[in-house]
Amino acid sequence: MGELSKLPNIGKVLESQLNEIGIETIEELENIGSKEAWLLIRKIDSSACYNRLCGLEGALQRIRWHELSKEDKKNLKNFYSSIKNSNI
Repeated sequence: MGELSKLPNIGKVLESQLNEIGIETIEELENIGSKEAWLLIRKIDSSACYNRLCGLEGALQRIRWHELSKEDKKNLKNFYSSIKNSNI
């Protein structure tokens, strides 16, 4: 496992997906952000869900995704719902 798996919420599978979309380092993930990374993952894995989006955001904040603020969760939920409803 590589550098990304040192972040909370990033296991073997998610790290592999991040690598597949061209994200190999923590800095690259920070630059692209959780939402854009999730959108790219969704293109290669249609099962990418809200929890994976939260996991990515939590990784960027260096916390378990369950500990995200209510405001962050609401923002991510709105983003997820807008994407899901638009069938992007």
